Amino acid sequence: MKESRRSHWDTFWAEKKEIREVYSNSDRVARNLAHVCELRGKRVLEVGAGTGRDSFPLIEQGADVFQLDYSINSLTIMKRIAAEALMRSFILGGDTFCLPFQDGTFDVIFHQGLLEHFRKPEARALLVENIRVLKPGGLLLVDVPQRYHVYTLIKHALIAINKWFAGWEREFSVRELRTAMESLGLETVHTYGEWMYPSLFYRATREALLKLGIKMPLYPKFFRPLSTIRKSIREGLRDTPIALNTSLSFGIIGKKR
Repeated sequence: MKESRRSHWDTFWAEKKEIREVYSNSDRVARNLAHVCELRGKRVLEVGAGTGRDSFPLIEQGADVFQLDYSINSLTIMKRIAAEALMRSFILGGDTFCLPFQDGTFDVIFHQGLLEHFRKPEARALLVENIRVLKPGGLLLVDVPQRYHVYTLIKHALIAINKWFAGWEREFSVRELRTAMESLGLETVHTYGEWMYPSLFYRATREALLKLGIKMPLYPKFFRPLSTIRKSIREGLRDTPIALNTSLSFGIIGKKR
């Protein structure tokens, strides 16, 4: 049975140790958390933090940030970023199924690109452990890949031939994830979906050409007026059902009752 293992992530982060070559999620997590809470003074945990690209910006908003991952290369990258930027965060190696914290420790917990690497029993156990260390009234943000997207077809084709960077991965519908979170006692307070920039086609092309020794810009430099129009369309539809159901990934924020 195919699975996503620590060795996949150690290899991935060894290859992506140059942070300037890793795509940003912009302010996706911070912006959507801002819809439902004030982050200043909050204790926040990112599980499966990778480079910490989603949680480092929360420090600037006054949150006390904890970043947890099990890949040594991921932890090394985050420590370097924190040191270079003179940011204070708590970076820990640990097991997402046995978090090294007492019950009710955090105001906010989130993960982006994590839950999809586990089959249903393990994914449920992961969410249960998240909820254990969340305070009553605290928020859990879960960001996952969308099922109904061409990305899903490409991903499973690569998994079939053992070429997927993470070894194995699944995907979710909005209803499926919402139901799973609410079955564990969370109240859905916000949902979002955002289109990828640059596009999946551009990113895939860039990765393919990199293997041939041809390096395209991380972000395309197209005709500026066209880029401006595309950006305005993306932002205008950002908080609509269209974006939620057609984006490559989406997120749900649940409140612990």
